[in-house]
Amino acid sequence: MSNELLQALQLLKQKKWVDLTHTFGPESPHFAAFPPAQFQTLFDHNDGFFAQNFSFAGQYGTHLDAPIHFVRDARYLEQLELKELVLPLVVIDKSAAVAHDADYILTPDDVLAFEQEHGTIAEGSFVALRTDWSKRWPSQEQFENKDEQGNNHAPGWSVEALQLLFQERGIQAVGHETFDTDAAVDYTRNGSLLAEYYVLDQDTYQVELLTNLDQVPPTGAVIFNIVPKAARASGFPVRSFAILP
Repeated sequence: MSNELLQALQLLKQKKWVDLTHTFGPESPHFAAFPPAQFQTLFDHNDGFFAQNFSFAGQYGTHLDAPIHFVRDARYLEQLELKELVLPLVVIDKSAAVAHDADYILTPDDVLAFEQEHGTIAEGSFVALRTDWSKRWPSQEQFENKDEQGNNHAPGWSVEALQLLFQERGIQAVGHETFDTDAAVDYTRNGSLLAEYYVLDQDTYQVELLTNLDQVPPTGAVIFNIVPKAARASGFPVRSFAILP
């Protein structure tokens, strides 16, 4: 008797796998309000084994934000179901637009234009916004992209586009290559991260600081978001990867 699960694994191993996760360390770009990560050697091989201590904010490197990160009385990281972490992956590519305008904000019209070319976004999808901002890694200065007045400039999602995706298409989660869901100009204008709050208020998660989205097709791939199960955590570095069709 054949084992369907093992056959499925064999099929997956034949496909191309793409790592969507930055390697991070004390010198890596990070949200300005957080201190740099600290990696400390506790024991080395002269002691018989190599062990380290790691200190960093939960929202560090490529990371997963749980609903509780912004929303009171919402779910913690440990309460996310395993099947929520493995989803069909849709990649909306706005890298060309962002190359011309670092303040680019994804609109509902962008979503509809994507669907005109690639078909309606399926319910339960993970939708990633490709901007190629990840190519600025590992430069903190390039990630922040400050002007002469000290204001950051980076692309992001509009609340209206997210409302279309969550309310009308029924997607499950989103991800992006920048520090925040919101474009930096929207944060400067509003004084708060309205798009990020909206996403997490849908009782779901997002993944920030993704990379290698330029290696993933617009539709057909599957994303895996493998994250430690820290107790009562608002977020944690994640190992996200895609399996291509």
